[in-house]
Amino acid sequence: MPVHGDAPETPMAWSERYPMSTVGRVESLWRFPVKSMRGEELREAFAGFAGVYGDRVYAFRNSAAAKGFPYLTAREQGRMLQCRATYRHGARMSMPPNLAEAEAIAPGATPLYAGPADLMVDVETPEGEVLSIDDPRLIGVLSDGLREDLELSLLRSDRALTDCRPLSLFSIQTTRQLSQEVGAELDKRRFRANVYVDLADDQAFGENAWVGRRLRIGGKAEIVVMDRDPRCKMITLDPDTAEPNPEIMRRVAKDHDGTAGIYAAVLVEGAIRPGDVITLVA
Repeated sequence: MPVHGDAPETPMAWSERYPMSTVGRVESLWRFPVKSMRGEELREAFAGFAGVYGDRVYAFRNSAAAKGFPYLTAREQGRMLQCRATYRHGARMSMPPNLAEAEAIAPGATPLYAGPADLMVDVETPEGEVLSIDDPRLIGVLSDGLREDLELSLLRSDRALTDCRPLSLFSIQTTRQLSQEVGAELDKRRFRANVYVDLADDQAFGENAWVGRRLRIGGKAEIVVMDRDPRCKMITLDPDTAEPNPEIMRRVAKDHDGTAGIYAAVLVEGAIRPGDVITLVA
C-alpha cells in the first residue's frame, strides 16, 4: 500500500519487467527423481550436460515395452503419477557436492555427481506407505492391474533418463492458451517440464521461436534449443489423480502439430533459479 501522499502503485508494464535484451524469466523449476512419478519443485537447480541434477535418475523397465523405449510410464500405469518420489537426503541433492571447487578451476571443471547413498529415493504410494525405491514391494504396487506376464525391474542411471533431450522448457503462456482451447483450467505440471518460463512477449507457444537458438539462463548456464516437444497421452493425465482428458491431446494434435514446449541441450553448466533472466545469445 502507498503511504500518504504517494502516487498509487500501478502494475509494472511488460517493457519494465523485461528489458529488450531478455526473452523471458524462469517461472519455476522442477525435477522428477523417478521417471513418470510426481515431480518436485526446486528453489534452485544445477543444469548440467546430463540435464537437471537429480532428474529422472530412476525408472522402471517394462518387459512388454518397445526396445527403443523400455520404460513403464503413467500411460500404462496411472498409479505412477500418484506416487511421490523424494530424495532421502534432499539437502545433499540440491547441487553437485564439489560444485564450487570445480567451477574455480579454469575454464570450469565438470563437477562430481552424487554416489549411490545420496541418490537413494523414498516413494510414498497412493495408499500413504513409504517404500525405498529398491524395495521389491514397490514393484508389486506398480504391477497392480497390469497383465500377469509383465515383468518390471528397477533402473538407475548416472544421466537423466529423459525421453529425447536433457532439458525441457514450457511457457506459462502456452499453458493458459491450451486451457482456453480445451475449455478447462490446466495444471502446468501435466506437461512435466524442467523449466517453466514467463515469456517477455506474453505470446503463447512463443518458445517455439527459440528452436535452433542459444540461450543464457541466469548468470552462467547456456543451452541450445533443439526441437519442439512432440506430445503423447501423458499430457492428458491429471498430475494428481491421473484422470485422463483426451481433448488436450486432440487439440495439440489438431492445432499445434502435435507439439507443445521445447527440448534443449546444455552447453555451459550452471545453477539456475526462479526469477532468472533468459537472454538470447545467438
